[in-house]
Amino acid sequence: MNKADNILGTESISKLLLKYSVPAIIGMMVNALYNVVDRMFIGNIPGVGPMAITGLGVTMPIMTIIIAFGMLVGIGAVTNTSLKLGEGKRKEAEKIVGNAITLAIIIGFILTIVVAMFLSKILMMFGASEGTLQYAKDYMGVILIGTIFSIMAMMFNNLIRGDGNPKLSAIIMAVGCFTNIVLDAVFIFVFNMGIQGAALATIISQGITAIWGLLYYSRGKSNVKLKKANLKLDKKIVLTIFAIGGAPFAMQLATSLVQLTINHSLKSYGGDLSIGAMATISSINMIFVMPAFGLVQGMQPIVGFNYGAKKYDRAKKTLRITLVASTIIFIVGSLVVQLDPQLLVGMFNKDPQLMSITVNGLKKYLFALPIIGVSIVGTNYIQSTGNAKMAMILSLLRQVIVLIPMVLILPKFFDLNGVWFAQPTADIVSSVLTGIVLLKEIRKYPQTQESELMEVIEVL
Repeated sequence: MNKADNILGTESISKLLLKYSVPAIIGMMVNALYNVVDRMFIGNIPGVGPMAITGLGVTMPIMTIIIAFGMLVGIGAVTNTSLKLGEGKRKEAEKIVGNAITLAIIIGFILTIVVAMFLSKILMMFGASEGTLQYAKDYMGVILIGTIFSIMAMMFNNLIRGDGNPKLSAIIMAVGCFTNIVLDAVFIFVFNMGIQGAALATIISQGITAIWGLLYYSRGKSNVKLKKANLKLDKKIVLTIFAIGGAPFAMQLATSLVQLTINHSLKSYGGDLSIGAMATISSINMIFVMPAFGLVQGMQPIVGFNYGAKKYDRAKKTLRITLVASTIIFIVGSLVVQLDPQLLVGMFNKDPQLMSITVNGLKKYLFALPIIGVSIVGTNYIQSTGNAKMAMILSLLRQVIVLIPMVLILPKFFDLNGVWFAQPTADIVSSVLTGIVLLKEIRKYPQTQESELMEVIEVL
């Protein structure tokens, strides 16, 4: 057991969460900024901003699918690696890392070919119109060139953090984000490349991130070593990666399905600009949700190691602190959204009509923001303990089982407002049910802090 392994099982939980979560939060925020900054620049392109950002909104389901595969490999690999290290099985952890890299390359290549072949049809299916299709094609056509980089960048962000080097993970992501911002400005406003310039800036910056991560492992600087022999796919390892990564993968695929459904509802009840409004709303949502995802990503190796080492009290304490911290983040975010939505929306577009639609939608869409920490943290805790089946069910609960019916039913009674209120309705239902499942789950093993944890969840 090396030093990184040892501190996961002995150091103060609060210190560990700060060490792992702060860099993870930075990494998640940086990852979100790839999309947020693109939308800010695109929404402010002179003369075409409103329709351009609407075209970008049409591409969101495809972008989410790419993210889904990155999470499938990245989270599946890092969770399994943490569990194996907790069990003292270092060689198996090294095999997982090697297989994950190969998987990322293969999946990225296949995804690029398949989507490129049917791009126009896919975009029309996802809500494009004659006025927005060309903008969507211009953006997505460039993004597809860098699909492998996108998946590998997400994967290495997870792996390097789980390797005991969360600071480096954050640095790599920050460099990529800074590069993206600079190139966005240069390509869009200096070279007048428009929406294609934004896409090119994104894939170049993600390419830098992916290559840096590969060099970290290939040059022997990592704790879990990359060996050439481990790059050969092992069916058993691939299945374990898919089993654990399947929950976040399913959630992201479900998100893509929801985005498709929402786009069609928005187009029917509010027109093209409503899709542009959703692109802005989802960006603002990312600003507040990504810190919480950073918290749970920092939580995962701590919970995974201690659960694998049968130190259940430490795993539960990690859950409790993460749950409280994420809820505080969401409460602050909710206050900002409800008190001054114009400030946030104005960063993305100044068109009066688009701003009006977006402000109205934002306040309704994020109405239940304060309580979703229970759903997000609870699901990720269960995933980190290796309970893939339950984690997948809970992941799908919020994004499919409740949300899609709400998207289809509520607009029939409340028109466009029904689309906006579908998400908070699903958030409330899923948070309550996840809290109940989580309480039952933690009773299955010895606990000395059960009453304290139950009080926290009941308060939330």
